[in-house]
Amino acid sequence: MPQVATEIFIVGVIGNICSFICFLAPLSTFYRVCKKKTTEGFQSIPYVAALFSAMLWIFYAYIKKGEILIITINSFGCFIETIYLAIYLTYCPKKARIFTLKLIFMFNLGGIFLVVLLTHVLAKERTARLELLGWICVVLSTSVFAAPLSIIRVVIRTKSVEFMPFNLSLLLTISAIMWMAYGILLKDIYVTLPNIVGVTFGTIQMVLYCIYRKNKPVSKDNDEKLPQHNGEVEATTPQAPIDIEIGDQKKQQPDNNPPTPVEATNNHQVQVQLQQQKV
Repeated sequence: MPQVATEIFIVGVIGNICSFICFLAPLSTFYRVCKKKTTEGFQSIPYVAALFSAMLWIFYAYIKKGEILIITINSFGCFIETIYLAIYLTYCPKKARIFTLKLIFMFNLGGIFLVVLLTHVLAKERTARLELLGWICVVLSTSVFAAPLSIIRVVIRTKSVEFMPFNLSLLLTISAIMWMAYGILLKDIYVTLPNIVGVTFGTIQMVLYCIYRKNKPVSKDNDEKLPQHNGEVEATTPQAPIDIEIGDQKKQQPDNNPPTPVEATNNHQVQVQLQQQKV
């Protein structure tokens, strides 16, 4: 038993480190936002969702008791996501600010209150309460793994991995593996299930990278086909949904053309932010 407990602790610490780095991935994006004093059209949904997920997992760990490693990483997640949202609200347009505030009140305040209320009303015993809350976390965490599908679709469509940074994808996969192992060692199905999905999508990304890594970047081969964007492109920027608008670029871009590097780079925003929801 002491050996198993040590293994669980080591795996959990590695998972914390990987998730910690993933939480910090958008720093370059928000540094650019502060520098340019504009959000450049990207959305706040990934950050609201990541904060909501972190709060749910902290509540789950509190109900279960003894899950200090889940509490530590998600407490940091709450802290860093709050900073991201504060910066976003400072520099985003008025319409986006109102929309973001509505999301925060709906999910991070109203949503958490509703979950706490339901788990106490529908489940009187701690075991039943933990089971109900666990499945809520599983559904939320599993659903957000649809985010990597957007970048996978871009890679297949363009036959190029310039929009899918290998180091970031590898780190996310390792993080999912560590938390999946943590859940298996703890015999916690609620931690294990979402990360099985994460490992699956991570493996698909690794395979796609091996297939298309030697292909030339789309932005260089199709300069005439791709609309230009004055924004700075950073390969390490995390992923957001494929349908996010970057200013007016999407309106000007024909449907049959691959996404611009800036759009695809921003596509990685959701993958980083939302994959934190698995732990």
